[in-house]
Amino acid sequence: MEVIKLRDEYIKLGQALKAAGLVMSGTEAKEVITDGAVTVNGEVDTRRGRKLYGGDIVAFHGEEIKIED
Repeated sequence: MEVIKLRDEYIKLGQALKAAGLVMSGTEAKEVITDGAVTVNGEVDTRRGRKLYGGDIVAFHGEEIKIED
């Protein structure tokens, strides 16, 4: 499980996928998110700008990202 430490209050979903190296670009992030391939805390979320806070878990293609404060 990849861990992303927040520098600010939150990180956006598309940015988190890029930071974890699960997608190569913002365009790719947008595509996989709008296609419904990404879950946040176990539920599909199609909003690229979804704000993630400490404790949130993102899953994509069997990989998980944990957001920490």
